[in-house]
Amino acid sequence: MSIINNWFATAGLGMFIHWGHSSQQRCELSWPLVGGVFSLPFCQNIPVEEYHRTAFTFNPQEYNPQKWAHLAKKIGMQYAILTAKHHDGFALFHTQQSDFSIKNASYNKDIVRQFVEAMRSEGLRIGLYFSLIDWHHPDYPAFTEADKPYRFDQIPQPTQQQRERYMQFMFNQIRELLTNYGEIDIIWFDGSWERTPEEWQAEELAKMIRELQPNILISDRLPNCGDFQTPEQFIPPQPPDHPWETCLTMNESWGYNSNDHNFKSSHQLIHTLCEVAGKGGNLLLNVSPMSDGQIPPEQLERLEEIGSWMSRHSESIIGTKPGLEPWQFYGPSTRKENRIYLHLLMKPYETISVRGIPIKRVKSVSLLADGTELAYTSRCAIIDSMLNSDPLGELTISVPESVIDPYATVICIDIYF
Repeated sequence: MSIINNWFATAGLGMFIHWGHSSQQRCELSWPLVGGVFSLPFCQNIPVEEYHRTAFTFNPQEYNPQKWAHLAKKIGMQYAILTAKHHDGFALFHTQQSDFSIKNASYNKDIVRQFVEAMRSEGLRIGLYFSLIDWHHPDYPAFTEADKPYRFDQIPQPTQQQRERYMQFMFNQIRELLTNYGEIDIIWFDGSWERTPEEWQAEELAKMIRELQPNILISDRLPNCGDFQTPEQFIPPQPPDHPWETCLTMNESWGYNSNDHNFKSSHQLIHTLCEVAGKGGNLLLNVSPMSDGQIPPEQLERLEEIGSWMSRHSESIIGTKPGLEPWQFYGPSTRKENRIYLHLLMKPYETISVRGIPIKRVKSVSLLADGTELAYTSRCAIIDSMLNSDPLGELTISVPESVIDPYATVICIDIYF
């Protein structure tokens, strides 16, 4: 792991965007063409040719990345990552390396370029997802019906000549992305399980990337070359040793999937955000645009509710580091300089307790949302109280019903230096 950029370590919240031509079929992205996978319960099994047939009819006339960027900014997201190319091999950018891209589809315009320009205009950091896998490219080799069912231990293997041609193709596409679109903050790789690090030429690829974009961050899915870790669909029980983000879907699918109505509630998503921040990570929350380019209403509703909560509480998420130890407070907490933020994910019974803090240096306890002062008492060992000028003790904070937030209440403890 290289030294992480300061902005990423405290970003708090980002937007992941999984999108491709398969949104026209209202199915999961890429995985249906290989018959699905156990981790995607609503993924369809679509014949390979049928899946690929919508590549060149893709025409998202309502695609407005400026709206996406404005929404992300309003919510408090600090960065956004778009699937420039997923496992199905279809590029959402104008590539000179093949005809299988948005350039030759009905839409024709460069989706990646529009995305980058829109996000940049709102001051968001920019990330591009790139799949090392390419189930369409003939030299990968392309996945066929005969290769089903998909097996992680039985991947079709290329000849040596195919391997060399494909690696040249892949390197060239990555070079295009990191040369033609200005400064890129993150390149988010995926799909490394199908080859060894040596076969991916991971070290050579990382060297090229850093030469092209010296300040870029590389995800850990480029084997042995990543700057940050990417747990998927869960919160690690213990914080990773390196900077990290949890990537999470709102339902059970990454791409727009009309069969999947199993959406997490706004409560769940906000609580996840608080827990991730309390462990020092970022939440990379996924959206799945429909074929016309609009965000599905179920996702938009949740984003707006998250944004409403963040409008009152973003200070406790963005630019913070982990706060107290689990034994000190039974819930997530974060910290910024001399202020501790307590995230109450369950309704308290009149009071909450905070332990192991310098009780004589507590300046105030208040509600983050509106600054309401909260009553509190403190105590410590009698001997410490008499002989120690700066004892560690326990706070008991009163939390009246009137200050409870419907999603997550945040309480600030301000401490004198």
